[in-house]
Amino acid sequence: MSTEQTTLAGGFSYTLTRTLQAPAVKVWRAWTTPEQYAQWAYAAVGSVEMDVRPGGAWKATMVTPDGGQFPLTGSYLEVVENRLLVVGMDVPGRPAPAAMTMELDEQDGHHTRIELRQTCDTAEERDMAEQGSTMLLDSLGVFLTDGASG
Repeated sequence: MSTEQTTLAGGFSYTLTRTLQAPAVKVWRAWTTPEQYAQWAYAAVGSVEMDVRPGGAWKATMVTPDGGQFPLTGSYLEVVENRLLVVGMDVPGRPAPAAMTMELDEQDGHHTRIELRQTCDTAEERDMAEQGSTMLLDSLGVFLTDGASG
């Protein structure tokens, strides 16, 4: 795993990369199928809805480690099946969605390099988003390795 943080004129960014033990199509399905996403992404069962196409909407209710729940909504800004997903997340009080980019690069049919990138307005927002994304990647790796994603 590698992590990179940068501060740009337009905000505070992070990039996380991992190599997952699964082909890109399997990683893509885990990220874009509501039933699979709910199993590894800390979402409340039955709360995930996804219309995975440019301009399509998504929503999920996330569950925190202490049992708290908070709803998230957004849209898909860019979709290239098995390769690229740019997810817009609605942020109260912010005119434009916060975008997170997920890129997949299949290595050998059995491994996929995943890269998550996001730019935030403040260092604190970046650090919180990076922590959440790290938790997601950790959980995704376990989900794919356990074979739960069939």
